[in-house]
This record gives sequence, structure tokens and C-alpha cells, in this order.
Amino acid sequence: MFFLELNPLVKPDFGLVIWMTVTFLIILFVLGKYAWKPILKAIHDREGNIADSIATAGKVRLEMAQLKNDNEALLAQAREERAVMLKEAKETKDRIITQAKEEANVVKAKMIADAQVSINNQKMAAMVDLKNQVGNLVIEVSEKVLRRELSNKADQEIFIRQLADNSKLN
Repeated sequence: MFFLELNPLVKPDFGLVIWMTVTFLIILFVLGKYAWKPILKAIHDREGNIADSIATAGKVRLEMAQLKNDNEALLAQAREERAVMLKEAKETKDRIITQAKEEANVVKAKMIADAQVSINNQKMAAMVDLKNQVGNLVIEVSEKVLRRELSNKADQEIFIRQLADNSKLN
């Protein structure tokens, strides 16, 4: 019995097929006229957006790779510049130290020369003073010898020895 009830659905009448076909064609026409164009346009727009996004992603990927290469080149250049700057700084430091040592040696040599000149001047002054004192002493001794008018040579020698003993030499 169940089989007999399904039979009209499995074997539809000719009228039902015509009405179903007409309904299908009307729905197809309405969908074709109003729905298919916006749906196809949305699908094409979506495909275009996806293609643009893929192309943009590819461009961005290339740009990122280029930026990465540029950054690596800049880092390498910065390292080279840093090495050059450090080398120049070391050379400048060494040059300044060398100049300071040379200047110190010049100052030291000048100070030594000035000290030697000063020592020689003081030595000469001391020698002049000593000569003056010896000269004065000789004059005093000679003056005393001449004043005394001794007739005896032995008395003159004793007197000179006494004067020499009493005199204080510097």
C-alpha cells in the first residue's frame, strides 16, 4: 500500500511536469534577469580582489625581501664605518699620545738645559765670589805684612803662618 502512494511522486502526471517546467523556467528567468548578474559580478569582484591581494602580497613579499637586503647592506656598511671610526680614533689617540710625549720630552730637555745653565751660572757666581774672597784675603795678608816691616825672614814666615791659621777659608 505504501508503494501505491509513492507512485504519483515517482511517476508524475504530464500536467505536473509541465507546471514544474514552467515554474522552473520562470524562476530561471527571474534569477537570470535579477540575481545572476549581481551574483556573478560579486563572484568576479571577489576573484579580482583575491587576485589583487595575491599580487599585492607578492609585491609586499618582494619589497620586504628588498628591505631586508637593504637593511643587511646598511648594517654591513654601518659596521664598516664603525670599524673605520674606531681605527681613526685609535690612530688619533696614538698620535695625541705621541705628540704629548714629544712635547713632554722637549719641555724636559728645555728644563734640563735651563737647570744646567742655572747651575753653571751659580757655579760661576760662586767661583767669582770665591776669587773675590781669596783676592781680598791676599790683599789683607799683604797689607798686614807690609805694615809690620819685619826685618827677619823667619819672623815673616811665623807671622804668615799665624795669619793663615787665624783666617777662616770658605
